[in-house]
Amino acid sequence: MAPTATYPEGSQAPKVKSVHTPPPPKVHSFDASTASCDQIVQALSLCGGCIVRGMVPTEKLEQIERDTRPYIQADKPWTLDDFFPPETRRVTGLFEKSRAFIESIPANKLYQDVCHAMLTDVLQGYCGQKLENFVSRPQLNTNVIFSIGPGAKAQELHRDDSMHHNRTPEITPDEYKIGRDTGLGCFVAGKKTTRANGATRFIPGSHLWSHLTPPNEDLACYAELEPGDAFWMLSSAYHGGSANTTTNEERLVYACFMTKGYLRQEENQYLTTPLDVMRTYPLEVMKMAGYQASLPYLGWVNLEDPIHVLVDESVTGKLALQ
Repeated sequence: MAPTATYPEGSQAPKVKSVHTPPPPKVHSFDASTASCDQIVQALSLCGGCIVRGMVPTEKLEQIERDTRPYIQADKPWTLDDFFPPETRRVTGLFEKSRAFIESIPANKLYQDVCHAMLTDVLQGYCGQKLENFVSRPQLNTNVIFSIGPGAKAQELHRDDSMHHNRTPEITPDEYKIGRDTGLGCFVAGKKTTRANGATRFIPGSHLWSHLTPPNEDLACYAELEPGDAFWMLSSAYHGGSANTTTNEERLVYACFMTKGYLRQEENQYLTTPLDVMRTYPLEVMKMAGYQASLPYLGWVNLEDPIHVLVDESVTGKLALQ
C-alpha cells in the first residue's frame, strides 16, 4: 500500500471556509529514486510538506534499530512539561550512536539538495568598494528518534520555527519565496505509521499563515507511511504527533531538521558529539553538522573556519573568512 496523507473524512481535503488559503493544497508524494530537487522544492513551497517514498532501504532501517534500540529502552519519561507524552521515548546524540542513521537520513543526498535550495542564504554587501556575495549554508538543527507507545496522547499542533523566533506575515501561495522558512524537517518511518498509532498530523498550507494565526485541527491531515518512507515538512507548518490509540503498536520515527547556517542549533552538536567521533565522518558531513563558517564572519575559531578544529589545511585547503 502506497503511503498517503489522509484527512479525517477520507482521502479528500475537507471543504472548509478559511481566511488563509481555499481549500487546503494537495500533499504530493514522490518516489525517492526518481524525484528531482526542483519537484520537491515546488511541492514544499505550495503545500509546506510532502511524502518521499522509499527514502531509506530496509537493511538501513534494520541497522538503525539495532544501533538505537538499547537507547530507546533506556530512556525515561519526559518530566519538564507535557510536550511529550510519558509513553514517548527519545534518542538524541546520534552521530555517536548510529552511523547508519546519519548516513541514511540527514546526509541523504536528495534531502541535502533540497535543504541547500531552500535554506542557503546569500547576502550581497560591500567591503570597501568591492561588492561581495556572502554565503551561509544550511546546518543540522537536530537529530532525534521518537518511539511512541500505545496510550500516548496527541501533541498540540505547533510550529518548529518558533525556536528561531520566525515572524511571518500571511501570504498567498503565489507570494511564497525561498528564504521565508528557517528549517526543513524529515520524519522517516521506522515501522508502519498509521493514524491509529500516532502518525504526524499536519496542516497543509499553514506555512503561508501569519505566525500569530492559531492552528485549526479540522484542517489537519495524517502522514501515513510504510517503513522507509519519509514526510518532509517546512518548520513554519503546523504539525504534531497524534494519539496512539492502539493497544500493541509502536510508532517508531527517525527525524532530523536542517536550519539556516546563521541560526543557533536546537541540538548543540559541539557538546553532544565527541570530536574524535565527528572526525570519523566525511568532510561534507562534518560541515553539515555545523563545522563551517557562515560567511562573512560567523562561527570562527581562532579567526579560522571551524572545520580546522577537526581537520588541517592539508585536507581542506586554506579557508579564509571573508
